[in-house]
Amino acid sequence: MKHPVALAAGDGIGPELVEACQEVFQAVGAPVEWVETPVGRSAVARFGEELPWSSLETMKELGVVLKGPLIAERLSGGAIVRAPNGTRVHPSINNGLRRELDLYCNLRPVRGFAPVSGWYSSMDLVIVREVTEDIYSGIERSIGEDCAEAVKRITRQASRRIAQFAFEYAVRYGRRRVTAVHKANVLHKTDGLFLQCVREVAASYPGIASDDRMVDAASYYMVKDPAAFDVLVMPNQYGDILSDLAAGLAGSLGLAPGANFGEKTAMFEAAHGAAPDIAGKGIANPISLILSGALLLDHLGEREAADRIRLAVELVLAEARVLTPDLGGSATTRQLTQAICLACEKVAA
Repeated sequence: MKHPVALAAGDGIGPELVEACQEVFQAVGAPVEWVETPVGRSAVARFGEELPWSSLETMKELGVVLKGPLIAERLSGGAIVRAPNGTRVHPSINNGLRRELDLYCNLRPVRGFAPVSGWYSSMDLVIVREVTEDIYSGIERSIGEDCAEAVKRITRQASRRIAQFAFEYAVRYGRRRVTAVHKANVLHKTDGLFLQCVREVAASYPGIASDDRMVDAASYYMVKDPAAFDVLVMPNQYGDILSDLAAGLAGSLGLAPGANFGEKTAMFEAAHGAAPDIAGKGIANPISLILSGALLLDHLGEREAADRIRLAVELVLAEARVLTPDLGGSATTRQLTQAICLACEKVAA
């Protein structure tokens, strides 16, 4: 029996990466049935809006989504959702998707790969990012022409929920430590509440070590000694920044998968953006979305297929013969995808 999965191809390089991911799924025989749910520019072309209610309804009904990267325009005024109970405006299309699907956790496992990650080849850490609040809530206002302010909102409920996710993840996947990232020495009320909540949850998990780092120190140690970290849990903005930093250390955003979890729905996506400047050139690295697809298969209970994909990616990168330009090679998206598909067959044999 096949698992129905909502598919949003995305913008820019999104359709190319989604096609690559589908080919790899086919190579490992992943039992998935794709259900098209357009959002972004393709949805504008068909429905006149970025986030059609019909697509959102299908995503909620199926509960599992694979999404290509979307273009979030700067200074656009946000993304509009026309729901049956009224119109809502979100800070960005990605923010809107997470809010409408009630997703609260962004998961970014980032690891290095020899030899492409160089000194960071042994890096293996997981960033757990709360995505419903913090400064990215988009609560802003202008005060005259020369001043603007934004609200940083942290709640006990959201902080405890994301901490619970981080510790449960550590238990499920045999991780050794959870580190809370914050700036509670300055933001005593907001980040202070977040840190307090993580410590409260940590007390229920005596088998998992726990500590905390201020975000600036965490950035320093991530570069200097990433082995100091295992699972990191943090508010929205810090997670956005540190997950990209970790991917840069690994060698490319094209190596970093991502997932978003809610109580009822999970959405899997590449860690990077839509890169419209290289769209259609056939040189985008598909690995980030392919590894996100492996996370999707984990979620569906198809662990064997997921592990085959991860092993195949590791084999291709270890050989370092078929690499896209972001990794220092000259291979096309198609060539790298084919190499991973062939490696999937070798792993099975």
